Amino acid sequence: MLRTGARPDAFTLPLVNRAAASLPGFVGASHCHGIRAGFGGNIYFCNTLLEAYARHGLVAPARQVFDEMRTRDVVSWTTMISAYAGARDPRQVSQLVMAMRMLGGCEPSAVTLSVMLRACTAQRDTNGGRQLHCYAVKSGWAGDFLVLNSMLTHLSQTASLEDAVTLFEQSPRRGMVSWNIIISEYSSEGDVSKVVDMYERMRAEEVCPSCETLTSVVSAFTKHRLLLQGKKLHSFAVRSGLMDTILVASFVDFYAKCDELPSSVQLFEEFRQGSSCLWSAMLWAFVHHGMFLDAIRLFEKMVGYFCFPSADVLRGLVICYTEIGALKFGKATHGYVIRNNYAADSMSCALETSIVKLYAKCGYILLAERCFRRILHKDLVSWSSMIEAFTINGHGKEALTLFNQMLEEGIKPNGVTFLSLLSACSHSGLVNEARELFDFMTKTFRLAPNLGHYTCMVDVLGRSGNLEEALQVISDIKVKPDGRIWGALLASCRMHSNSKLASFAAQKLMELEPDNAGYHVVFSNVHAGGGRWAEVEGIRRSTVGMNMEKSPAWSCVSEVGVP
Repeated sequence: MLRTGARPDAFTLPLVNRAAASLPGFVGASHCHGIRAGFGGNIYFCNTLLEAYARHGLVAPARQVFDEMRTRDVVSWTTMISAYAGARDPRQVSQLVMAMRMLGGCEPSAVTLSVMLRACTAQRDTNGGRQLHCYAVKSGWAGDFLVLNSMLTHLSQTASLEDAVTLFEQSPRRGMVSWNIIISEYSSEGDVSKVVDMYERMRAEEVCPSCETLTSVVSAFTKHRLLLQGKKLHSFAVRSGLMDTILVASFVDFYAKCDELPSSVQLFEEFRQGSSCLWSAMLWAFVHHGMFLDAIRLFEKMVGYFCFPSADVLRGLVICYTEIGALKFGKATHGYVIRNNYAADSMSCALETSIVKLYAKCGYILLAERCFRRILHKDLVSWSSMIEAFTINGHGKEALTLFNQMLEEGIKPNGVTFLSLLSACSHSGLVNEARELFDFMTKTFRLAPNLGHYTCMVDVLGRSGNLEEALQVISDIKVKPDGRIWGALLASCRMHSNSKLASFAAQKLMELEPDNAGYHVVFSNVHAGGGRWAEVEGIRRSTVGMNMEKSPAWSCVSEVGVP
Protein backbone atom coordinates (compact mmCIF):
# COMPACT_ATOMS: atom_id res chain seq x y z
CA MET A 1 0.00 0.00 0.00
CA LEU A 2 2.82 2.38 0.91
CA ARG A 3 4.77 1.52 -2.23
CA THR A 4 1.81 2.60 -4.38
CA GLY A 5 1.91 6.00 -2.68
CA ALA A 6 -1.43 5.60 -0.85
CA ARG A 7 -1.51 7.36 2.51
CA PRO A 8 -2.85 5.38 5.51
CA ASP A 9 -5.69 7.00 7.40
CA ALA A 10 -7.04 6.72 10.96
CA PHE A 11 -8.61 3.32 10.18
CA THR A 12 -5.61 1.72 8.48
CA LEU A 13 -3.01 1.88 11.23
CA PRO A 14 -5.30 0.52 13.97
CA LEU A 15 -5.76 -2.56 11.78
CA VAL A 16 -1.97 -2.80 11.48
CA ASN A 17 -1.73 -2.54 15.29
CA ARG A 18 -4.16 -5.41 15.73
CA ALA A 19 -2.13 -7.52 13.33
CA ALA A 20 1.08 -6.55 15.17
CA ALA A 21 -0.51 -7.71 18.44
CA SER A 22 -0.12 -11.27 17.16
CA LEU A 23 3.43 -10.80 15.81
CA PRO A 24 6.28 -10.03 18.22
CA GLY A 25 8.68 -7.33 17.04
CA PHE A 26 6.20 -5.43 14.85
CA VAL A 27 4.50 -3.28 17.50
CA GLY A 28 7.34 -0.78 17.77
CA ALA A 29 7.52 -0.34 14.01
CA SER A 30 3.78 0.30 13.80
CA HIS A 31 4.07 2.76 16.68
CA CYS A 32 6.87 4.73 14.97
CA HIS A 33 5.05 4.87 11.64
CA GLY A 34 1.86 6.12 13.34
CA ILE A 35 3.71 8.91 15.14
CA ARG A 36 5.45 10.01 11.93
CA ALA A 37 2.12 9.93 10.09
CA GLY A 38 0.61 12.28 12.68
CA PHE A 39 -1.76 9.87 14.45
CA GLY A 40 -0.23 10.26 17.92
CA GLY A 41 -3.34 12.08 19.10
CA ASN A 42 -5.85 9.69 17.53
CA ILE A 43 -7.61 7.82 20.31
CA TYR A 44 -8.52 4.83 18.11
CA PHE A 45 -4.90 4.41 17.01
CA CYS A 46 -3.60 4.76 20.58
CA ASN A 47 -6.11 2.28 22.00
CA THR A 48 -5.15 -0.42 19.51
CA LEU A 49 -1.48 0.35 20.15
CA LEU A 50 -2.07 -0.09 23.90
CA GLU A 51 -3.71 -3.43 23.25
CA ALA A 52 -0.79 -4.60 21.08
CA TYR A 53 1.78 -3.71 23.75
CA ALA A 54 -0.36 -5.27 26.49
CA ARG A 55 -0.72 -8.57 24.63
CA HIS A 56 3.06 -8.89 24.47
CA GLY A 57 3.41 -8.05 28.17
CA LEU A 58 5.20 -4.76 27.36
CA VAL A 59 3.69 -2.73 30.20
CA ALA A 60 6.28 0.09 30.28
CA PRO A 61 5.85 1.24 26.63
CA ALA A 62 2.10 0.79 26.97
CA ARG A 63 2.11 3.08 30.01
CA GLN A 64 4.19 5.64 28.11
CA VAL A 65 1.62 5.67 25.27
CA PHE A 66 -1.19 5.94 27.83
CA ASP A 67 0.42 8.87 29.67
CA GLU A 68 1.03 10.75 26.40
CA MET A 69 -2.58 10.42 25.23
CA ARG A 70 -4.39 13.80 25.17
CA THR A 71 -7.81 12.21 25.59
CA ARG A 72 -8.75 8.84 27.02
CA ASP A 73 -11.98 6.88 26.95
CA VAL A 74 -13.15 3.84 28.90
CA VAL A 75 -11.38 1.56 26.38
CA SER A 76 -8.05 3.30 27.06
CA TRP A 77 -8.38 2.90 30.82
CA THR A 78 -9.59 -0.68 30.55
CA THR A 79 -6.74 -1.71 28.24
CA MET A 80 -4.15 -0.22 30.61
CA ILE A 81 -5.80 -1.92 33.60
CA SER A 82 -5.73 -5.20 31.67
CA ALA A 83 -1.99 -4.76 31.02
CA TYR A 84 -1.26 -4.40 34.74
CA ALA A 85 -3.61 -7.26 35.57
CA GLY A 86 -1.69 -9.48 33.17
CA ALA A 87 1.56 -8.40 34.85
CA ARG A 88 0.15 -9.43 38.27
CA ASP A 89 0.42 -5.86 39.64
CA PRO A 90 -2.71 -5.35 41.82
CA ARG A 91 -1.42 -2.07 43.26
CA GLN A 92 -1.30 -0.39 39.84
CA VAL A 93 -4.67 -1.91 38.93
CA SER A 94 -6.25 -0.36 42.04
CA GLN A 95 -4.60 3.03 41.44
CA LEU A 96 -5.72 3.12 37.79
CA VAL A 97 -9.32 2.28 38.69
CA MET A 98 -9.40 5.11 41.25
CA ALA A 99 -7.83 7.52 38.75
CA MET A 100 -10.28 6.41 36.07
CA ARG A 101 -13.27 7.40 38.19
CA MET A 102 -11.82 10.51 39.86
CA LEU A 103 -9.61 12.04 37.14
CA GLY A 104 -10.74 10.43 33.93
CA GLY A 105 -14.43 10.98 34.41
CA CYS A 106 -15.17 7.41 33.33
CA GLU A 107 -17.07 4.67 35.08
CA PRO A 108 -15.95 1.04 34.67
CA SER A 109 -17.68 -0.86 31.90
CA ALA A 110 -18.59 -4.54 31.82
CA VAL A 111 -15.21 -5.27 30.22
CA THR A 112 -13.42 -3.27 32.92
CA LEU A 113 -15.17 -5.22 35.67
CA SER A 114 -14.37 -8.48 33.93
CA VAL A 115 -10.67 -7.57 33.76
CA MET A 116 -10.62 -6.57 37.42
CA LEU A 117 -12.38 -9.79 38.44
CA ARG A 118 -9.78 -11.75 36.49
CA ALA A 119 -7.06 -9.93 38.43
CA CYS A 120 -8.78 -10.75 41.74
CA THR A 121 -9.04 -14.40 40.69
CA ALA A 122 -5.33 -14.55 39.85
CA GLN A 123 -4.47 -13.03 43.25
CA ARG A 124 -7.01 -15.22 45.12
CA ASP A 125 -8.54 -11.97 46.40
CA THR A 126 -12.01 -13.11 47.50
CA ASN A 127 -12.90 -9.87 49.31
CA GLY A 128 -11.91 -7.75 46.33
CA GLY A 129 -14.07 -9.90 44.08
CA ARG A 130 -17.08 -9.52 46.37
CA GLN A 131 -16.64 -5.74 46.43
CA LEU A 132 -16.59 -5.70 42.62
CA HIS A 133 -19.74 -7.83 42.62
CA CYS A 134 -21.47 -5.29 44.90
CA TYR A 135 -20.40 -2.48 42.58
CA ALA A 136 -21.72 -4.41 39.57
CA VAL A 137 -25.11 -4.85 41.29
CA LYS A 138 -25.37 -1.17 42.22
CA SER A 139 -24.24 0.05 38.79
CA GLY A 140 -26.53 -2.28 36.88
CA TRP A 141 -23.85 -4.51 35.36
CA ALA A 142 -24.71 -7.64 37.37
CA GLY A 143 -26.99 -8.98 34.64
CA ASP A 144 -24.36 -8.62 31.92
CA PHE A 145 -23.22 -12.03 30.67
CA LEU A 146 -19.54 -11.06 30.69
CA VAL A 147 -19.66 -9.81 34.30
CA LEU A 148 -21.77 -12.77 35.43
CA ASN A 149 -19.39 -15.30 33.87
CA SER A 150 -16.34 -13.56 35.33
CA MET A 151 -17.96 -13.57 38.75
CA LEU A 152 -18.88 -17.25 38.47
CA THR A 153 -15.28 -18.11 37.57
CA HIS A 154 -13.98 -15.97 40.43
CA LEU A 155 -16.25 -17.53 43.05
CA SER A 156 -15.67 -21.11 41.93
CA GLN A 157 -11.89 -20.69 42.03
CA THR A 158 -11.40 -18.47 45.09
CA ALA A 159 -14.43 -18.97 47.36
CA SER A 160 -16.44 -22.15 46.86
CA LEU A 161 -18.40 -23.85 44.13
CA GLU A 162 -21.52 -23.56 46.31
CA ASP A 163 -21.28 -19.75 46.22
CA ALA A 164 -20.90 -19.84 42.44
CA VAL A 165 -23.92 -22.13 42.10
CA THR A 166 -25.99 -19.83 44.35
CA LEU A 167 -25.17 -16.85 42.12
CA PHE A 168 -25.88 -18.96 39.04
CA GLU A 169 -29.31 -20.02 40.32
CA GLN A 170 -30.22 -16.44 41.26
CA SER A 171 -29.36 -15.06 37.83
CA PRO A 172 -32.46 -14.53 35.67
CA ARG A 173 -30.47 -14.85 32.42
CA ARG A 174 -27.87 -17.56 31.89
CA GLY A 175 -25.99 -18.10 28.69
CA MET A 176 -24.11 -21.09 27.36
CA VAL A 177 -20.83 -19.91 28.89
CA SER A 178 -22.44 -19.65 32.34
CA TRP A 179 -23.62 -23.25 32.12
CA ASN A 180 -20.20 -24.34 30.90
CA ILE A 181 -18.46 -22.77 33.90
CA ILE A 182 -20.62 -24.61 36.42
CA ILE A 183 -20.52 -27.92 34.54
CA SER A 184 -16.72 -27.63 34.18
CA GLU A 185 -16.25 -27.02 37.90
CA TYR A 186 -18.43 -30.00 38.85
CA SER A 187 -16.49 -32.09 36.35
CA SER A 188 -13.17 -31.01 37.90
CA GLU A 189 -14.46 -32.14 41.29
CA GLY A 190 -15.55 -35.48 39.84
CA ASP A 191 -19.20 -34.99 40.83
CA VAL A 192 -20.69 -36.85 37.88
CA SER A 193 -24.29 -36.71 39.18
CA LYS A 194 -24.18 -32.90 39.32
CA VAL A 195 -22.57 -32.78 35.88
CA VAL A 196 -25.34 -34.89 34.37
CA ASP A 197 -28.03 -32.91 36.22
CA MET A 198 -26.69 -29.56 34.99
CA TYR A 199 -26.26 -30.85 31.45
CA GLU A 200 -29.85 -32.12 31.33
CA ARG A 201 -31.18 -28.85 32.79
CA MET A 202 -29.18 -26.92 30.22
CA ARG A 203 -30.80 -28.83 27.37
CA ALA A 204 -34.24 -28.59 29.02
CA GLU A 205 -33.90 -24.79 29.03
CA GLU A 206 -33.08 -25.01 25.30
CA VAL A 207 -29.54 -23.72 25.71
CA CYS A 208 -27.46 -25.35 22.99
CA PRO A 209 -24.38 -27.11 24.39
CA SER A 210 -21.02 -26.35 22.84
CA CYS A 211 -17.93 -28.48 22.30
CA GLU A 212 -16.63 -27.14 25.63
CA THR A 213 -19.79 -28.38 27.36
CA LEU A 214 -19.44 -31.89 25.98
CA THR A 215 -15.71 -31.93 26.81
CA SER A 216 -16.47 -31.25 30.48
CA VAL A 217 -19.20 -33.90 30.54
CA VAL A 218 -17.08 -36.61 28.90
CA SER A 219 -14.26 -35.76 31.32
CA ALA A 220 -16.58 -36.59 34.24
CA PHE A 221 -17.62 -39.83 32.53
CA THR A 222 -13.94 -40.73 32.05
CA LYS A 223 -13.15 -40.36 35.75
CA HIS A 224 -15.95 -42.79 36.66
CA ARG A 225 -15.52 -45.13 33.64
CA LEU A 226 -19.15 -44.65 32.56
CA LEU A 227 -18.87 -46.31 29.14
CA LEU A 228 -22.56 -46.44 28.18
CA GLN A 229 -23.22 -42.78 29.04
CA GLY A 230 -20.08 -41.76 27.17
CA LYS A 231 -21.15 -43.64 24.06
CA LYS A 232 -24.53 -41.88 24.13
CA LEU A 233 -22.78 -38.52 24.44
CA HIS A 234 -20.50 -39.42 21.54
CA SER A 235 -23.52 -40.22 19.37
CA PHE A 236 -25.11 -36.88 20.29
CA ALA A 237 -21.90 -35.03 19.45
CA VAL A 238 -21.69 -36.69 16.02
CA ARG A 239 -25.36 -35.97 15.24
CA SER A 240 -24.98 -32.34 16.35
CA GLY A 241 -21.75 -31.74 14.44
CA LEU A 242 -19.91 -30.64 17.59
CA MET A 243 -16.77 -32.74 17.10
CA ASP A 244 -13.83 -30.34 17.36
CA THR A 245 -10.27 -31.60 17.90
CA ILE A 246 -10.24 -31.17 21.69
CA LEU A 247 -13.53 -33.04 22.08
CA VAL A 248 -12.27 -35.85 19.82
CA ALA A 249 -9.12 -36.08 21.95
CA SER A 250 -11.32 -36.28 25.05
CA PHE A 251 -13.26 -39.19 23.56
CA VAL A 252 -10.00 -40.94 22.60
CA ASP A 253 -8.92 -40.66 26.23
CA PHE A 254 -12.37 -41.75 27.43
CA TYR A 255 -12.45 -44.97 25.39
CA ALA A 256 -8.87 -45.83 26.36
CA LYS A 257 -9.57 -45.51 30.08
CA CYS A 258 -12.78 -47.52 29.70
CA ASP A 259 -10.71 -50.38 28.20
CA GLU A 260 -12.07 -49.75 24.71
CA LEU A 261 -8.73 -49.10 23.03
CA PRO A 262 -9.90 -50.24 19.54
CA SER A 263 -12.54 -47.48 19.67
CA SER A 264 -9.83 -44.97 20.57
CA VAL A 265 -7.72 -46.09 17.62
CA GLN A 266 -10.70 -45.97 15.22
CA LEU A 267 -11.64 -42.46 16.35
CA PHE A 268 -8.05 -41.30 16.05
CA GLU A 269 -7.74 -42.66 12.51
CA GLU A 270 -10.87 -40.76 11.47
CA PHE A 271 -9.50 -37.40 12.73
CA ARG A 272 -5.73 -37.95 12.61
CA GLN A 273 -5.22 -34.79 10.56
CA GLY A 274 -6.18 -32.80 13.66
CA SER A 275 -3.92 -30.86 15.99
CA SER A 276 -1.15 -32.22 18.17
CA CYS A 277 -3.49 -32.60 21.17
CA LEU A 278 -5.24 -35.49 19.37
CA TRP A 279 -1.93 -37.25 18.73
CA SER A 280 -1.01 -36.64 22.36
CA ALA A 281 -4.26 -38.25 23.55
CA MET A 282 -3.64 -41.33 21.39
CA LEU A 283 -0.05 -41.64 22.60
CA TRP A 284 -1.19 -41.48 26.23
CA ALA A 285 -3.88 -44.07 25.44
CA PHE A 286 -1.13 -46.51 24.43
CA VAL A 287 0.87 -45.60 27.55
CA HIS A 288 -2.21 -46.23 29.72
CA HIS A 289 -2.47 -49.76 28.31
CA GLY A 290 1.25 -50.46 28.65
CA MET A 291 1.76 -50.55 24.86
CA PHE A 292 4.99 -48.56 24.98
CA LEU A 293 6.40 -49.64 21.62
CA ASP A 294 3.15 -48.66 19.90
CA ALA A 295 3.36 -45.26 21.59
CA ILE A 296 6.93 -44.81 20.34
CA ARG A 297 5.94 -45.77 16.78
CA LEU A 298 3.06 -43.28 16.95
CA PHE A 299 5.50 -40.57 18.01
CA GLU A 300 7.68 -41.32 15.00
CA LYS A 301 4.66 -40.83 12.73
CA MET A 302 3.69 -37.68 14.60
CA VAL A 303 7.06 -36.05 13.93
CA GLY A 304 6.21 -36.15 10.23
CA TYR A 305 3.07 -34.07 10.85
CA PHE A 306 4.25 -31.57 13.46
CA CYS A 307 7.66 -29.94 13.71
CA PHE A 308 7.66 -29.43 17.48
CA PRO A 309 6.01 -31.99 19.77
CA SER A 310 4.44 -30.60 22.93
CA ALA A 311 5.98 -31.06 26.38
CA ASP A 312 3.13 -33.43 27.24
CA VAL A 313 3.96 -35.67 24.27
CA LEU A 314 7.64 -35.74 25.16
CA ARG A 315 6.77 -36.65 28.74
CA GLY A 316 4.80 -39.63 27.47
CA LEU A 317 7.74 -40.61 25.26
CA VAL A 318 10.18 -40.43 28.20
CA ILE A 319 7.84 -42.62 30.26
CA CYS A 320 7.86 -45.21 27.45
CA TYR A 321 11.66 -45.27 27.36
CA THR A 322 11.72 -45.52 31.17
CA GLU A 323 9.39 -48.52 31.20
CA ILE A 324 11.34 -50.47 28.57
CA GLY A 325 14.74 -49.39 29.95
CA ALA A 326 15.85 -47.71 26.70
CA LEU A 327 18.31 -45.30 28.31
CA LYS A 328 20.02 -44.34 25.05
CA PHE A 329 16.79 -43.08 23.50
CA GLY A 330 15.80 -41.42 26.75
CA LYS A 331 19.08 -39.50 26.73
CA ALA A 332 18.44 -38.44 23.14
CA THR A 333 15.02 -37.10 24.14
CA HIS A 334 16.59 -35.29 27.09
CA GLY A 335 19.05 -33.64 24.71
CA TYR A 336 16.19 -32.55 22.46
CA VAL A 337 14.41 -31.02 25.48
CA ILE A 338 17.53 -29.06 26.45
CA ARG A 339 18.25 -27.82 22.92
CA ASN A 340 14.70 -26.57 22.43
CA ASN A 341 14.48 -25.01 25.92
CA TYR A 342 11.23 -26.70 26.92
CA ALA A 343 11.90 -26.01 30.63
CA ALA A 344 11.90 -22.24 30.13
CA ASP A 345 8.69 -22.27 28.09
CA SER A 346 6.62 -24.06 30.73
CA MET A 347 5.89 -23.39 34.38
CA SER A 348 5.17 -27.09 34.84
CA CYS A 349 8.04 -29.39 35.78
CA ALA A 350 6.26 -32.62 34.76
CA LEU A 351 8.56 -33.22 31.77
CA GLU A 352 11.72 -32.62 33.79
CA THR A 353 10.41 -34.86 36.58
CA SER A 354 9.86 -37.70 34.10
CA ILE A 355 13.51 -37.35 33.03
CA VAL A 356 14.59 -37.63 36.68
CA LYS A 357 12.59 -40.86 36.94
CA LEU A 358 14.19 -42.16 33.72
CA TYR A 359 17.73 -41.87 35.06
CA ALA A 360 16.73 -43.15 38.51
CA LYS A 361 15.05 -46.31 37.22
CA CYS A 362 17.99 -47.00 34.91
CA GLY A 363 20.36 -46.79 37.90
CA TYR A 364 21.97 -43.43 37.11
CA ILE A 365 21.22 -41.74 40.42
CA LEU A 366 23.85 -39.00 40.00
CA LEU A 367 22.34 -37.93 36.66
CA ALA A 368 18.88 -38.05 38.22
CA GLU A 369 20.00 -35.79 41.06
CA ARG A 370 21.72 -33.39 38.65
CA CYS A 371 18.55 -33.07 36.57
CA PHE A 372 16.49 -32.56 39.72
CA ARG A 373 18.74 -29.75 40.95
CA ARG A 374 18.31 -27.95 37.61
CA ILE A 375 14.50 -27.85 37.84
CA LEU A 376 13.61 -24.18 38.37
CA HIS A 377 10.07 -24.59 39.70
CA LYS A 378 10.01 -27.75 41.81
CA ASP A 379 6.60 -28.98 42.94
CA LEU A 380 5.57 -31.74 45.34
CA VAL A 381 5.70 -34.37 42.60
CA SER A 382 9.28 -33.51 41.63
CA TRP A 383 10.47 -33.62 45.27
CA SER A 384 8.65 -36.91 45.89
CA SER A 385 10.07 -38.39 42.67
CA MET A 386 13.64 -37.57 43.71
CA ILE A 387 13.02 -39.07 47.16
CA GLU A 388 11.71 -42.20 45.42
CA ALA A 389 14.80 -42.18 43.17
CA PHE A 390 17.07 -42.35 46.23
CA THR A 391 14.82 -45.04 47.71
CA ILE A 392 14.89 -47.45 44.76
CA ASN A 393 18.66 -47.06 44.49
CA GLY A 394 19.22 -47.86 48.18
CA HIS A 395 20.17 -44.37 49.39
CA GLY A 396 17.95 -44.11 52.45
CA LYS A 397 19.88 -41.39 54.30
CA GLU A 398 20.04 -39.21 51.19
CA ALA A 399 16.26 -39.57 50.86
CA LEU A 400 15.80 -38.32 54.44
CA THR A 401 18.20 -35.41 53.85
CA LEU A 402 16.27 -34.39 50.74
CA PHE A 403 13.02 -34.62 52.70
CA ASN A 404 14.37 -32.13 55.23
CA GLN A 405 15.36 -29.78 52.39
CA MET A 406 11.86 -30.12 50.99
CA LEU A 407 10.36 -29.03 54.32
CA GLU A 408 12.75 -26.06 54.46
CA GLU A 409 11.46 -24.98 51.04
CA GLY A 410 7.94 -24.91 52.45
CA ILE A 411 6.65 -27.86 50.43
CA LYS A 412 4.01 -29.86 52.30
CA PRO A 413 4.43 -33.65 51.86
CA ASN A 414 1.58 -36.02 51.09
CA GLY A 415 1.00 -39.73 51.60
CA VAL A 416 3.06 -40.72 48.56
CA THR A 417 6.06 -38.82 49.90
CA PHE A 418 5.90 -40.62 53.23
CA LEU A 419 5.42 -43.98 51.51
CA SER A 420 8.72 -43.48 49.63
CA LEU A 421 10.45 -42.38 52.85
CA LEU A 422 9.21 -45.36 54.85
CA SER A 423 10.27 -47.66 52.02
CA ALA A 424 13.71 -46.03 52.07
CA CYS A 425 13.96 -46.67 55.82
CA SER A 426 12.89 -50.28 55.28
CA HIS A 427 15.58 -50.99 52.70
CA SER A 428 18.28 -49.15 54.65
CA GLY A 429 17.46 -50.55 58.09
CA LEU A 430 16.60 -47.12 59.58
CA VAL A 431 14.19 -48.32 62.26
CA ASN A 432 14.13 -45.28 64.56
CA GLU A 433 13.84 -42.92 61.61
CA ALA A 434 10.85 -44.94 60.32
CA ARG A 435 9.10 -44.63 63.70
CA GLU A 436 9.73 -40.86 63.75
CA LEU A 437 8.46 -40.45 60.18
CA PHE A 438 5.28 -42.40 60.91
CA ASP A 439 4.55 -40.22 63.97
CA PHE A 440 5.46 -37.12 61.96
CA MET A 441 2.98 -38.09 59.25
CA THR A 442 0.08 -38.91 61.57
CA LYS A 443 0.56 -36.29 64.30
CA THR A 444 2.18 -33.29 62.65
CA PHE A 445 0.63 -33.43 59.16
CA ARG A 446 -2.43 -35.41 60.27
CA LEU A 447 -2.30 -37.69 57.24
CA ALA A 448 -4.23 -40.93 57.56
CA PRO A 449 -1.91 -43.87 56.81
CA ASN A 450 -3.07 -46.48 54.33
CA LEU A 451 -2.12 -50.14 54.00
CA GLY A 452 1.00 -49.20 52.06
CA HIS A 453 2.36 -47.17 54.98
CA TYR A 454 1.52 -49.94 57.46
CA THR A 455 3.17 -52.53 55.21
CA CYS A 456 6.39 -50.50 55.16
CA MET A 457 6.31 -50.21 58.96
CA VAL A 458 5.78 -53.96 59.35
CA ASP A 459 8.62 -54.59 56.90
CA VAL A 460 11.12 -52.27 58.60
CA LEU A 461 10.24 -53.58 62.06
CA GLY A 462 10.28 -57.20 60.91
CA ARG A 463 13.63 -56.89 59.14
CA SER A 464 15.16 -55.49 62.34
CA GLY A 465 13.83 -58.37 64.42
CA ASN A 466 11.01 -56.46 66.15
CA LEU A 467 8.45 -59.08 65.15
CA GLU A 468 6.09 -58.55 68.09
CA GLU A 469 5.97 -54.82 67.45
CA ALA A 470 5.31 -55.52 63.77
CA LEU A 471 2.42 -57.78 64.74
CA GLN A 472 1.08 -55.03 67.01
CA VAL A 473 1.12 -52.59 64.08
CA ILE A 474 -1.08 -55.02 62.12
CA SER A 475 -3.42 -55.39 65.10
CA ASP A 476 -3.83 -51.60 65.38
CA ILE A 477 -4.87 -51.15 61.75
CA LYS A 478 -8.46 -49.92 61.48
CA VAL A 479 -9.02 -51.53 58.08
CA LYS A 480 -8.70 -55.19 57.12
CA PRO A 481 -5.05 -56.17 56.44
CA ASP A 482 -4.32 -57.51 52.95
CA GLY A 483 -1.94 -60.14 51.68
CA ARG A 484 0.97 -57.73 51.24
CA ILE A 485 1.22 -56.85 54.91
CA TRP A 486 0.96 -60.47 56.11
CA GLY A 487 3.48 -61.41 53.39
CA ALA A 488 5.94 -58.83 54.79
CA LEU A 489 5.56 -60.32 58.26
CA LEU A 490 5.98 -63.86 56.95
CA ALA A 491 9.18 -62.90 55.09
CA SER A 492 10.56 -61.36 58.28
CA CYS A 493 9.67 -64.50 60.26
CA ARG A 494 11.65 -66.53 57.74
CA MET A 495 14.61 -64.17 58.11
CA HIS A 496 14.62 -64.55 61.91
CA SER A 497 13.45 -68.22 62.02
CA ASN A 498 10.29 -67.52 64.05
CA SER A 499 8.20 -70.52 63.03
CA LYS A 500 5.39 -69.86 65.53
CA LEU A 501 4.61 -66.37 64.27
CA ALA A 502 5.25 -67.55 60.70
CA SER A 503 2.53 -70.16 61.10
CA PHE A 504 0.10 -67.47 62.26
CA ALA A 505 0.98 -65.17 59.35
CA ALA A 506 0.77 -68.05 56.87
CA GLN A 507 -2.67 -69.00 58.17
CA LYS A 508 -3.89 -65.44 57.54
CA LEU A 509 -2.38 -65.50 54.08
CA MET A 510 -4.02 -68.80 53.16
CA GLU A 511 -7.38 -67.28 54.13
CA LEU A 512 -6.79 -64.23 51.96
CA GLU A 513 -4.95 -65.72 48.98
CA PRO A 514 -5.20 -69.52 49.05
CA ASP A 515 -4.06 -69.87 45.43
CA ASN A 516 -0.83 -67.88 45.84
CA ALA A 517 1.97 -70.43 45.51
CA GLY A 518 4.64 -67.91 46.52
CA TYR A 519 3.41 -67.72 50.10
CA HIS A 520 3.43 -71.53 50.40
CA VAL A 521 7.05 -71.55 49.25
CA VAL A 522 8.08 -68.89 51.79
CA PHE A 523 6.27 -70.76 54.59
CA SER A 524 8.01 -74.02 53.67
CA ASN A 525 11.37 -72.20 53.66
CA VAL A 526 10.68 -71.03 57.22
CA HIS A 527 10.35 -74.65 58.36
CA ALA A 528 13.35 -75.65 56.26
CA GLY A 529 15.48 -73.04 58.03
CA GLY A 530 14.59 -74.67 61.35
CA GLY A 531 15.24 -78.21 60.11
CA ARG A 532 11.57 -79.27 60.29
CA TRP A 533 11.58 -81.29 57.10
CA ALA A 534 8.35 -83.14 57.80
CA GLU A 535 6.45 -79.83 57.76
CA VAL A 536 8.30 -78.82 54.61
CA GLU A 537 7.26 -82.03 52.89
CA GLY A 538 3.64 -81.54 53.98
CA ILE A 539 3.49 -78.00 52.57
CA ARG A 540 5.09 -79.06 49.28
CA ARG A 541 2.66 -81.97 48.90
CA SER A 542 -0.36 -79.71 49.54
CA THR A 543 0.96 -77.30 46.92
CA VAL A 544 1.25 -80.09 44.36
CA GLY A 545 -2.15 -81.46 45.34
CA MET A 546 -3.76 -78.07 44.71
CA ASN A 547 -2.06 -77.86 41.27
CA MET A 548 -0.34 -74.59 42.20
CA GLU A 549 2.69 -73.41 40.25
CA LYS A 550 4.95 -70.55 41.20
CA SER A 551 5.65 -68.23 38.30
CA PRO A 552 9.42 -67.90 37.78
CA ALA A 553 10.92 -64.47 38.33
CA TRP A 554 12.36 -62.70 35.31
CA SER A 555 13.96 -59.40 34.42
CA CYS A 556 14.45 -57.57 31.14
CA VAL A 557 17.23 -55.21 30.11
CA SER A 558 16.74 -53.34 26.84
CA GLU A 559 19.95 -52.56 25.00
CA VAL A 560 18.96 -50.13 22.24
CA GLY A 561 16.50 -52.15 20.21
CA VAL A 562 13.56 -49.81 19.85
CA PRO A 563 12.08 -50.25 16.37
